[in-house]
Amino acid sequence: MTAMDRRPVFSLSPLSARYPEPELQPEKMGRWVVVQGNFVLVSKGDPPTVILTHYPESSGIDRDGIQYLGMAGAVPFYAAELPAAVPVPEGYCLTGARELYGRCPDEEVALAAYALRIIDYDRSTRFCGRCGKKTRALRTERAKLCTDCNRIVYPRLSPAIIVLIRKGDQILLARSPRFPAGMYSVIAGFVEPGECLEETIHREVSEEVGVEVKNIRYFGSEPWPFPDSLMIGFVVDHAGGEIAIDNKEIEDAGWFCCDTLPPLPSPMSISRALIEAWRRNDL
Repeated sequence: MTAMDRRPVFSLSPLSARYPEPELQPEKMGRWVVVQGNFVLVSKGDPPTVILTHYPESSGIDRDGIQYLGMAGAVPFYAAELPAAVPVPEGYCLTGARELYGRCPDEEVALAAYALRIIDYDRSTRFCGRCGKKTRALRTERAKLCTDCNRIVYPRLSPAIIVLIRKGDQILLARSPRFPAGMYSVIAGFVEPGECLEETIHREVSEEVGVEVKNIRYFGSEPWPFPDSLMIGFVVDHAGGEIAIDNKEIEDAGWFCCDTLPPLPSPMSISRALIEAWRRNDL
């Protein structure tokens, strides 16, 4: 499998957000993902599922807070929020989207993460950030319109680069103090206003590990909804300089061969996909 053949875990295919969105008719055919706080409702069955095939009417869900997610064929999908004070229905439990990986199909993991993201978008944009008046959802696109100043608010998207640095038969891996014990990964960072992606790569690599890079090649991308990143992956070659960590974002870094790799990120991540593609000589 080449880098471009890889289907990201958090890709929403085959769900498509077709507009105008259908009229909400809970009593008719539809699929539902229920969110409470930062967690999603999942059945305790074997296998578990986050998809409800009926409207969760008895749970106290506010119909006004229901969010259209998209269509799978002729079937609409919705996210709904379970109030914090309402007990979790019998036969279900709450879990984070990342914890579903390996327990549910990738499509359901992506759907759960997307439902959490869109519910959070709804919570965060009920009032206009410019004038403070209420907003209303548009049915023609994923957006909200201020009822007073007409400002349109779209879901936030935060682009970030993630880059694998090669030197001969080695790659540079670094450890953030936020990582689980012992784990190392590739370099990543958010794009700043006014930067192109190439400038972000040079800046982030220089700031975090002090080396210079060249030969920037695109690898692939992945929506990373924790909470709203778009990870854009690249492969580069070491151009010079010795590792000098910043002791803020990075607490350790080094050059590793295939047979000396430390514990790595989860297989669901684009960082692991970059490393595995290098191990297979696909880069």
